[in-house]
Amino acid sequence: MTLKTKFEAPFEVKSVQQTGEFEGYASVFGNKDSHDDVIVKGAFSKSIAEWKSKGRMPSLLWQHKRDEPIGVYTEIKEDDYGLYVKGKLLVDDDPLAKRAHAHMKAGSISGLSIGYRLMDWEYDKEMEAWRLKEIDLREVSLVTFPSNDESRINNVKSSFELGEIPKPKELERALRDVGMSQKQAKAFMSGGYSAITQRDVEDETAQALELLKSINF
Repeated sequence: MTLKTKFEAPFEVKSVQQTGEFEGYASVFGNKDSHDDVIVKGAFSKSIAEWKSKGRMPSLLWQHKRDEPIGVYTEIKEDDYGLYVKGKLLVDDDPLAKRAHAHMKAGSISGLSIGYRLMDWEYDKEMEAWRLKEIDLREVSLVTFPSNDESRINNVKSSFELGEIPKPKELERALRDVGMSQKQAKAFMSGGYSAITQRDVEDETAQALELLKSINF
C-alpha cells in the first residue's frame, strides 16, 4: 500500500535569474526533518527514470495546489548531496509566477516541498528516524514555510478515507496528539488494543481509543 504525503525542506537556492530560471536542492539526503523522516540517496532514482522515459517532468506548483502551476522543471536529478532541480517560472505569462519569483528573490519564500507517494521505508532505531527508501515523485512546490503545519490527526483520518494506510510514525504521533503517552502509543503500535491495560488508560487516552475504534480499518 502506498501513501500520499509531502516532505518539506529548506529551499537551498543556488541562483535565481531575472528571466525566472532558478536552481537548487528540493531535498537533502541524510537530514532528519521535524517529523523524523530521512530521505536516503537513491530514493528518487526509479521515479526520475520513469519520468524521463515519458519525456516529462514532475509539476512545478504553488503551495501544492494542482490548479496553480507556475512554471516547468527543466532538470531534476540526484547527486551525492540531494535532489537537484532546475526550473523556470513563467514570469512573463503568469501573474502568480511573477509574484512567486519576486518572493524568491526577496527571500520571503523559504522552502520547497515535494509531493509524492511513499513506496518503501523502514525505521532506523539507531537514527530514531524513518528512512524513506523509495519515493514516487509527483510534484515539487514552492511553499511559504519549510515545515509541515498540517494536523497529523487530519492526515491520518484523510489517509483512511482514501483507503490508504498512514505511516506508522504518523499514526503513533496522532495517538499522542489526542492524549496517549509516548509509552502507551508505542505499546499500541506494537501490540494493538490488548497491549494497553485498562488501569493505564486515563480519560484522554480513553477518548483516543474511542476515536480509533470509530475509524474503519
